[in-house]
Amino acid sequence: MWKGDSFLKELYEQTASRRALENEGRAPDERKQRMKERLESSLGEFNLTGQGQVQPKLLERIEFADYTRERVELSIVEGLSFGAYLLIPKGVPGKLPGVIAVHGHGYGSRQICGMLADGTPDPGHTDIYRHFALELVRLGMVVIAPDVIGFGERALQSDLDADPESPSSCYMMSAQLLMMGKTLTGLRVAEMRGALDYFAGREEVDPSRIGIAGFSGGSLIAYVTAVLDERIRAVNLIGFPNTFKDSIMAVHHCVCNYTPGILEIGELPELIGLIAPRPLFLESGDRDPIFPKRGFELAAEELRAIYRDAGAEDRFGWDLFPGVHEVSGRRSFGWLKQMLQS
Repeated sequence: MWKGDSFLKELYEQTASRRALENEGRAPDERKQRMKERLESSLGEFNLTGQGQVQPKLLERIEFADYTRERVELSIVEGLSFGAYLLIPKGVPGKLPGVIAVHGHGYGSRQICGMLADGTPDPGHTDIYRHFALELVRLGMVVIAPDVIGFGERALQSDLDADPESPSSCYMMSAQLLMMGKTLTGLRVAEMRGALDYFAGREEVDPSRIGIAGFSGGSLIAYVTAVLDERIRAVNLIGFPNTFKDSIMAVHHCVCNYTPGILEIGELPELIGLIAPRPLFLESGDRDPIFPKRGFELAAEELRAIYRDAGAEDRFGWDLFPGVHEVSGRRSFGWLKQMLQS
């Protein structure tokens, strides 16, 4: 055959069969631990600064009517630093639940914290992110929104020099990291885990009640971070839960979604299922063109079964809302608060 369609389909089926054969006879806990180790290994290693070596810098502090916003600079991976916004509710006593809010493609953490790309207030509420970090702080949770490398202020200067309107640096960063045996997901997750270290030490935050919420590519970072770090007590994945087969293997996606050998470890629902029995909520628009409805429903049913087998079906929920590739939060944000309060 001249074309590769059938060939790729057959390889996918062969990989699934090989996974099943490798897991045959393994106890669930052994299988889960093996998958976690292989997932972490697939990301590549990065040199970390070490706790306390680079002190966080407070860049700004602004008071609003119902919350305080801080901007801090953190350094987690050697040679890199980044900004993160902290949103702290006013008038709520004691240590509070905390949420890491993870953006995906766009202009960075400002997009989810109520600002335009230049840092000025965004008077609207109509883009796909819906300022969801503000929604969370107004529910009484402390929020940290780190800037993900490759977007906005963290785009490569070489990309901006070539095109000041460049939407991201995902391609160039992914390509170069892959040539060095590393992945962009691995770099992003390493920074997110370091941001968690900082966040858990904040005096306003109860470190035993920290959740994570991500949208689109932010959900990729969120689920991997949660799988690898059990300090994350509850997880909200938006505009991403699906199967690999129905989403990033069937629709043109950014290269940052692809991890070499990931299907040798598991299909996406199996990988997300490593979070069980910790609380998990999935959310997607029923007309999302890049994470389609069919794949979302298949993933939700498989994850429901994983949670049922773990005796934690009451800690799993999902919402297929009327919409496209966007944040809703109509059920998930209240659920996240409830899970972190229980």
